[in-house]
Amino acid sequence: MSSLPLAVPGRRRRRGMRHTLDVRVSPYAYVAPFFLLFCAFGLFPLIYTAWVSLHEWTLLSDEHTFVGMDNFGTLLADGYFWNATFNTLSIGVLSTVPQLVLAIWLAHLLNRGLRFQTLFRVSLLLPNVTSVVAVVVIFSQLYGRDFGMINWVLSWFGVGAIDWAAGTATSHVALSTMIMWRWTGYNALIFLAAMQAVPRELYEAATIDGASNFTQLRKITVPMIRPTIIFVVIVSTIGAMQIIAEPLLFGASTGVAQGGAANGGPDRQFQTLALFVYEQGFTKFDFGYASAASWLMFLAVVVVAGINYLITRRVKGGLI
Repeated sequence: MSSLPLAVPGRRRRRGMRHTLDVRVSPYAYVAPFFLLFCAFGLFPLIYTAWVSLHEWTLLSDEHTFVGMDNFGTLLADGYFWNATFNTLSIGVLSTVPQLVLAIWLAHLLNRGLRFQTLFRVSLLLPNVTSVVAVVVIFSQLYGRDFGMINWVLSWFGVGAIDWAAGTATSHVALSTMIMWRWTGYNALIFLAAMQAVPRELYEAATIDGASNFTQLRKITVPMIRPTIIFVVIVSTIGAMQIIAEPLLFGASTGVAQGGAANGGPDRQFQTLALFVYEQGFTKFDFGYASAASWLMFLAVVVVAGINYLITRRVKGGLI
């Protein structure tokens, strides 16, 4: 007569230990590639840049003299640095605020029962996947002084030809328009994804109560997607503080950046912080000074993003 095999206690314990070890170790193994890449391409460059900023580090010399905080002291007294800071904040505000408002409005329209919704959603993403070089070249032609379409339309209202790239305010408006065109649709899709998670019963109840579409947007949609709004504001702020491709190519396309496209115009009227770092590091080869500017730009990004987070949280909290 056959007998049932008896379970070995030791084997059970080994299986239980392997299962426990797998449950505890597997999550760390899954996220390990991200942390390895972050340490290699994020943390290490950040620390190494801080080390370089404490030296007189140029490609014209093999000796790297330790100067301590001298680069930071010189940078804080540099008028070009503060001009770049002002330009960055100005372009960032002019591009980010209208962009987010327009993105929420577009997402609200797409969240309703429209025909060809897939076509509209794909169309919103097209500007973001378009080459930034093509975008800047086309907009530079639109904002051309002599043959630009913008000046041609303004001439209907008696406005003379505007040299958009030559002035501070006009160049900031032109660059902000380029940034808005590229990123409004992308942010609208993020808002749309958040809006689709809002319960439809809230809108049905508001419709029965006679609330208009704008009232539903202001009283229901915006408060319900507040975490997404905070996320988009922070990400957009970080992106706005790191603008470099648009002003660099804009100066090269319009031909006003005398002395090099990294100058941001003859009066540095649209030179941003990232463009200032590029000028110091890759045209003057002063990597110590450029590293110090990079670290101050990093601190500025953290401060501005934190301020935007607090303001957004308070304002949106007041709408609930």
